[in-house]
Amino acid sequence: LEANPGEEYMFRERALGSGAITEIFENVQNNFKDLTSEQLHDAEFAKRTLPFAGETYMGHLRYSTTGKSGISYVHPFLRRNNWRAKNLALCGNFNMTNVDEIFARITAIGQHPRKYADTYIMLEQVGHRLDREVERVFNLAEAEGLTGMGITNYIEEHIDLANVLRTSSREWDGGYVICGLTGSGESFAIRDPWGIRPAFWYQDEEIAVLASERPVIQTAFNVPVEDIKELQPGQALLISKEGKLRTSQINKPREKQACSFERIYFSRGSDVDIYKERKRLEKLVPNILKAINNDLDHTVFSFIPNTAEVAFYGMLQGLDDYLNEEKVQQIAALGHNPNMEELEVILSRRIRSEKVAIKDIKLRTFIAEGNSRNDLAAHVYDITYGSLVPGVDNLVIIDDSIVRGTTLKQSIIGILDRLGPKKIVIVSSSPQVRYPDYYGIDMAKMSEFIAFRAAVELLKERDMKDIIASAYRKSKDQIGLPKEQMVNYVKEIYAPFTDEEISAKMVELLTPKGTKAKVEIVYQPLEGLHEACPNHRGDWYFSGNYPTPGGVKMVNQAFINYIEQLYQF
Repeated sequence: LEANPGEEYMFRERALGSGAITEIFENVQNNFKDLTSEQLHDAEFAKRTLPFAGETYMGHLRYSTTGKSGISYVHPFLRRNNWRAKNLALCGNFNMTNVDEIFARITAIGQHPRKYADTYIMLEQVGHRLDREVERVFNLAEAEGLTGMGITNYIEEHIDLANVLRTSSREWDGGYVICGLTGSGESFAIRDPWGIRPAFWYQDEEIAVLASERPVIQTAFNVPVEDIKELQPGQALLISKEGKLRTSQINKPREKQACSFERIYFSRGSDVDIYKERKRLEKLVPNILKAINNDLDHTVFSFIPNTAEVAFYGMLQGLDDYLNEEKVQQIAALGHNPNMEELEVILSRRIRSEKVAIKDIKLRTFIAEGNSRNDLAAHVYDITYGSLVPGVDNLVIIDDSIVRGTTLKQSIIGILDRLGPKKIVIVSSSPQVRYPDYYGIDMAKMSEFIAFRAAVELLKERDMKDIIASAYRKSKDQIGLPKEQMVNYVKEIYAPFTDEEISAKMVELLTPKGTKAKVEIVYQPLEGLHEACPNHRGDWYFSGNYPTPGGVKMVNQAFINYIEQLYQF
């Protein structure tokens, strides 16, 4: 802040790949390696001389989960201008579902985004409105008779980013938390009106901070959870260059549809609420008991991947409760004078849990790029030999979600079968993932979903292909309609079947040839998910109930693309 003319004041460093964070910090710190201790402790020297020594910071770590990749697509994006207040840096967690409409509208009035990507288009929109806001305040300064640097200072003191955000974000359709920083030192964050993507903030007398997850704020600043606030749907956090913080309602809040997948998979399990929610995913216990024929004494329980560990503890808790009830009934059946030996046999029964699958690398195959995902899946796990009795024990493995099924087919089922279990039960702590996301994750192709492929196979087997044709015609007839009038007809593909029928077909598709154990997949019911995560009702990837019209439009197009590629239209 307050850099002299001719001095750089905005610095940006970006990198790609698994070593990106290390690379960025090394590049920044290389500027400091030859400095003396006195220089490093001189704040005025640092401010005047050193890049990245400043008062306001914005950083981002984001998987390239959608669209194109490459350094030019790495956040933050930067829009340069010779007026300090018109410089803008933008980053965010989001996917926009109406990029085509916005692109058509802004190019029709003469704007020329450098790339056809949602971040660039949003940068252009916010930047355009920022320019207009600067001009508005410039006119006020001139009307007051100000000249020269007096005008510049007046602009930077009176600019209202709430105006900028209201006029630029009103037509955004999607889930987002967008953060921005201007060259004159104002910063902001805005959350989508449906509350799809998460954002939390904290302020004290020294610092104001916003992040997508609470635990990072708690850990970095050692503050209790009750001191951290959640940015509300449609709300913006605005921080002036003087450090004054305020919130402002930018867009009218809609029915809250906070993303449940954030709770199941993406967010850290160290968040106090997420930990409790994942443990509550124990509602699966009755279905698990049915799958193992209630044979707890000959069943080993475990989990994959690491993100399913907390749900695993919840499952164990539910199984412990069930076993204790069984013990009580067995003791009661002994009568009033049981002998010690009989009691010891009953009380010694335990739920058997082992770490049977070990993840060798820290990459998530679910969001690895397509070309490398299959190779990763085949080598990502190893097993703990001797952890169960071959031919006698069942093996129950809990996973947080089954999306494509690639890792199950190419790695997990095969390596678990080497342990010789009588039966392998794969438990998903989330319901069947049936539809693309569009608000943050690249799951755009219908053919990638193992649940969808299973439903299509069932329709073919049962001579019900007319349902596929009907859903295609209805979807095709919607092209050209306003997105607000569109209906998700992909639901008709799943409608004839129970969850259990689809799960059974998935087992057929995912079990590798030569597997000796019987395999079964048990899913969390949708009601169980809502019970565990009552404040995160966003479930469109499971139910097909998209919170925004853009989501319906995109699933419609994805289904049309699937059919037309399949049948070479």
